[in-house]
Amino acid sequence: MVPTLAKLRRRGHRWAPVTEALRGMEEKLVFVSVGATATAEQESFVRSIEDRLRSESLIPKTVGRNTFSADAPLKAITELMEKCSGIVVIALERFYFPAGLDKRGGPRQVNLADIRLPTPWNHIEAAMAYTKHLPLLVIVEDGLKAEGLLEPGYDWYVQTLPLAEAALGSNEFNGVLADWKEKVLAAEPGAGSPSAPPSALRGLNPAELSVIELLGALRPVQLWSVTIALAGLLAGAFSLGARLFPPWKPSPSPAPGAFLPAPGWGAVGPGLPLRSGPSS
Repeated sequence: MVPTLAKLRRRGHRWAPVTEALRGMEEKLVFVSVGATATAEQESFVRSIEDRLRSESLIPKTVGRNTFSADAPLKAITELMEKCSGIVVIALERFYFPAGLDKRGGPRQVNLADIRLPTPWNHIEAAMAYTKHLPLLVIVEDGLKAEGLLEPGYDWYVQTLPLAEAALGSNEFNGVLADWKEKVLAAEPGAGSPSAPPSALRGLNPAELSVIELLGALRPVQLWSVTIALAGLLAGAFSLGARLFPPWKPSPSPAPGAFLPAPGWGAVGPGLPLRSGPSS
C-alpha cells in the first residue's frame, strides 16, 4: 500500500518534502463566492464543497471566510481573483419573504409568495469573475428564486442542488465538476483579466500582428493613451499644414476698362516693361 502524504510527514520520510512540493505545484487557487452561513445545514454543505475542491487539488479562497484583508471588500475581492484560476458560486438562502408584490402599484403587479433570495455578493462576484474570463461553477440551493446571473441561459451551467452532501456525488455534478476543472487547470492566475493580453498573442512578434490584434492586446489605460497620442499627432499635422500651405486666395478681379495683356505677353509685348495702357 502506498503511504499517504500525511503518513510520510509523520514518519519524516525523506521523500515527503519532494512529494509535498510536487503537490504544491499542482494545486491551484479557486475563488469561492459564498455568504456567511445561517444554519448548520448550510455550513455543512459549504464545507463539503470545500473538501471536495481540496480533494481535486484546488484550494478554496473566500474573502471573510478563510482570507482576510484590511482593504475595502471590492478591492480585496479583485486582488484575490487575480491569484485564482476559477470561481465557484455557492448561492444559499439569505432573505426570505412569505409574501410580497412584484411591480407594486403598476398595471402588471404580481403577487409573490415564499420568495428566497441569496446574498447580492453572489451576483457581484460572478459578474467580476466573468469579466476576467475565469471558469465559473455555479451551485444554487434548491428553492431559490432564479434571477440575474444565477438563472440558466448564460455562458455557464447552473446546478440546482439540495443542501445534502450526497448531491455532490451525482453523475451530473461529477461531470460538470470535471469539465470545469479542466478549464481551471488550463487557465493561469490573473491571465483571464482584461488587463492581460490574450494567451494566443503571447510570445508573438508584434511586427507580425495586425492592427486589430495589437489594439485588442492593449490594456484600457494603454488604449486610452494611444488614442490621445493619435489625436495629438493629427492636431499637430493640421497645424503644420496650415503654416506650410496657407489657404489659397483668389486674385482680385481687374477694374472695368483695364487693359488685359494676351497670354504670355507683357503689357505691350514680350520682354517689354509693363504699362498702364496702350501706347499712343
